[in-house]
Amino acid sequence: MGVKENLSNFKSKINENIKLVAVSKTKPVSEIMMAYDVGHKIFGENKAQELISKHPELPKDIEWHFIGHLQTNKVKYIAPFVSLIHSVDSLKLLKEINKQALIANRIIDCLFQFHIASEETKFGLDYDETAEILNSEQFLDLQNIKICGVMGMATFTNHTDIVRQEFKRLKAISEQLKTNFFQNKTYFNEISMGMSDDYKIAIEEGSTIIRIGSAIFGERKYLHL
Repeated sequence: MGVKENLSNFKSKINENIKLVAVSKTKPVSEIMMAYDVGHKIFGENKAQELISKHPELPKDIEWHFIGHLQTNKVKYIAPFVSLIHSVDSLKLLKEINKQALIANRIIDCLFQFHIASEETKFGLDYDETAEILNSEQFLDLQNIKICGVMGMATFTNHTDIVRQEFKRLKAISEQLKTNFFQNKTYFNEISMGMSDDYKIAIEEGSTIIRIGSAIFGERKYLHL
């Protein structure tokens, strides 16, 4: 099946309350437009350089999500238009996002990325590190960012019980943060977890945003930018 058929088939399987991010990394503008032409407008990229190159060529009502590890020196390039940054893993990055959002006269929505997997290669905070950020005076000064929830990536494994436990852990972290720091903040309600291979488990464990690439676009084709 093609992109349009894959997308329609996928959307029929999930509740309309689940936000579907079509992960378009390494995919050409023409394939993104196939998804856009059937009404899909939420896309995710994990490299700033690739997102910067695609943005001018695509419709401006696309909601861009940045889902990869973000270097502070790349924030300024995506700050004018990015809708949600999933991968905040330090106060330093948060301060830079705030700085560039102020320059762009915007408030940028962000998620804290948590390290929930067993692989050491994945980025992310733990609860204590996040609490330290939220308790800091520096965080209170950040008026151009809005923390809307959490993100995490499960271990790449066929053992679904491991994946489920990691998603449960992220949901628990989200609830703990809500209770301790965001109790009266209605916007703190997003849990970004689940990809093509594990989205069903993620939804069962409380995901509100799933990030789907290969199930929509097929396997990755790496671009040379």
